[in-house]
Amino acid sequence: MEDKHMPRDERHTETIPVGALGIIPTVSCQSLGEKVNNYLVQWREQRENEHTGTLAFTGYRRDSYIIDAKTPRFGSGEGKGEINETVRGYDIYIMVDVCNYSLTYSLSGNINHMSPDDHYQDVKRIIAACGGKAKRINVIMPFLYESRQHRRSSRESLDCALALQELTSMGVDNIITFDAHDPRVQNAIPLNGFESVQATYQFIKYLLLGIDDLQIDSDHMMIISPDEGGMSRAVYFANVLGIDMGMFYKRRDYTRIVNGRNPIVAHEFLGSDVEGKDVIIIDDMISSGDSILDVATELKRRKARRVFACATFGLFTNGFKKIDEAYENGIIDHILTTNLVYQPEQLLTKPWYINVDMSKYIALLIDTLNHDASISDILNPVERIQKRVNEYNEAHKH
Repeated sequence: MEDKHMPRDERHTETIPVGALGIIPTVSCQSLGEKVNNYLVQWREQRENEHTGTLAFTGYRRDSYIIDAKTPRFGSGEGKGEINETVRGYDIYIMVDVCNYSLTYSLSGNINHMSPDDHYQDVKRIIAACGGKAKRINVIMPFLYESRQHRRSSRESLDCALALQELTSMGVDNIITFDAHDPRVQNAIPLNGFESVQATYQFIKYLLLGIDDLQIDSDHMMIISPDEGGMSRAVYFANVLGIDMGMFYKRRDYTRIVNGRNPIVAHEFLGSDVEGKDVIIIDDMISSGDSILDVATELKRRKARRVFACATFGLFTNGFKKIDEAYENGIIDHILTTNLVYQPEQLLTKPWYINVDMSKYIALLIDTLNHDASISDILNPVERIQKRVNEYNEAHKH
């Protein structure tokens, strides 16, 4: 019997597609886009249904759903969007990774690395190149552009809200992001589709695949939130697994400002005893990695057994030296981050790294949305998590 959450069943063909499916991965998202496309090609090839030969399903089975689109640059560094095949009547999914710092272009003879601003601008160029001909435009932006600038604490710009309003005013119907820093930014576009998708199931899946001696109960494991902002994420994770959680809060010195922020004096812990337990730190992103390492150090000081860190986005803005040292010193055992943002080759070879592949999940979201079917059950992975944990426990009975 096939898992009802899998897209090979007939649920999808009960509804007519919104339009012919087209995926446009921008240059920042090429490899992820290709993986997503491969899943869709494979699933739709296998899907048997009496209606797929009808007019409403025209172009349903294709060798590739990727639309030929480019964002070339002039010598001055200015760019433009080009689409080299028809998109009339298509249901378009534009994929972008605003954190991909590996791409460059020439700026009057100088090599310039693409910034999040450049990637965001390229999305707008692709939308503009569609020229209003597409049936519907959806943007899949795993790391939400400017999501860390989500609220105003003084005379500051509200960049994330501005970007969302700008995209919807250009005709974008749905914006799909992952683990938004603060999902309340969707209040900026209350009449449009905005989904902040969690990677909880995939973290558990890859943790169970990568580590074969976990004991998932409150005597042997605990979930940790590294700060007060990530509480709800950790509470969900802990409740689904049926284990305890703890949290740290950052004690800051509000009398001083260093590099634009109040410096952290200490990480204070709230929660039950972690001694002898495997702990899983769960967060939305690892930027420099300092915060995760501070928390891991504190947990080890409290005699935690092993420390695993899960973060949706591994940016590693200061490189890997400190993390390598922490791994060698037994402070951290494994870090899991997703392939939703650019991963340098160097990261993929690290002994402490577990890569969490999200391409199948994105393909499932696209497939379902293209059929205008509800994605509620895809966004709620409780059953799938419990099934996987039960299978793991059965396979690893001592």
